[in-house]
Amino acid sequence: MSWMIPKSTCAESSRPMSTKAWVLHGVAVAAALVGAHAYFYYRRSATVFRSRVVGIIPARFASSRFQGKPLVEILGKPMIQRTWERAKLATTLDRVVVATDDEKIAECCRGFGADVIMTAESCRNGAERCSEALQKLDKKYDIVVNIQGDEPLIDPEIIDGIVKALQTTPDAVFSTAVTSLKPEDAFDPNRVKCVVDNRGYAIYFSRGLIPFNKSGKINTEFPYNLHLGIQSYDSEFLKIYPDLSPTPLQLEEDLEQLKVLENGYKMKVIKVEHDAHGVDTPEDVAKIEKFMLERNLS
Repeated sequence: MSWMIPKSTCAESSRPMSTKAWVLHGVAVAAALVGAHAYFYYRRSATVFRSRVVGIIPARFASSRFQGKPLVEILGKPMIQRTWERAKLATTLDRVVVATDDEKIAECCRGFGADVIMTAESCRNGAERCSEALQKLDKKYDIVVNIQGDEPLIDPEIIDGIVKALQTTPDAVFSTAVTSLKPEDAFDPNRVKCVVDNRGYAIYFSRGLIPFNKSGKINTEFPYNLHLGIQSYDSEFLKIYPDLSPTPLQLEEDLEQLKVLENGYKMKVIKVEHDAHGVDTPEDVAKIEKFMLERNLS
């Protein structure tokens, strides 16, 4: 696996906004941009290197698509354990913890040796759960890596890659990874797509195919990006993330990273080579087990 900076590269509902609401939203975004620029100035003027890193695996039992997903067995081990074991191999992480609101998950994780932080059921997404867990930890950290518990084959080198990307990009508060999108996943809303600018900063994320051409069909020659379910945050930004108001794009797409972009913050993206095998539905379990057996990854 190799990673590189590309060269060209929760529970809320939404409804149409009135003109007045959009104007008010524009004012709010403008205010957020002022705050964002002030934050960037602070980070650039500070001499602190983002050296202390914690990996947090947010896990909840209740899921609309797959109830109890973290505890489903993948070739004899709970999925959350497989994710934890892979994360522990990352060289940039000083610590790995599981953040959950469910005692069954907590008991399972303690059983295989993981540190567990209990969080509130009211957390609307993984970033909010990570934020609460961060503030309950007994040590201070500069970077928090949000490691999705449904990525049991996450590559430790990808974790290290997004950490290093955030450490070397002081004007970004967020970093994440993408890989090449497979044609068969082009119109799957569970496979999130991403477009980036020429300096490797995220422009937009969508459940739909982006960019979308006039033909309405996938262009087999275009290098579409698939977003991988892992991201890292500057810890000071993560503390204020839950207080940022939900944004229209975030609500419409149901993608938490859009709230970051829509509030004017920068997000660094690295492109990696990775066979993405996340577990979104019960049907994905058999697929990932077959993949692991074929490659002797059990």
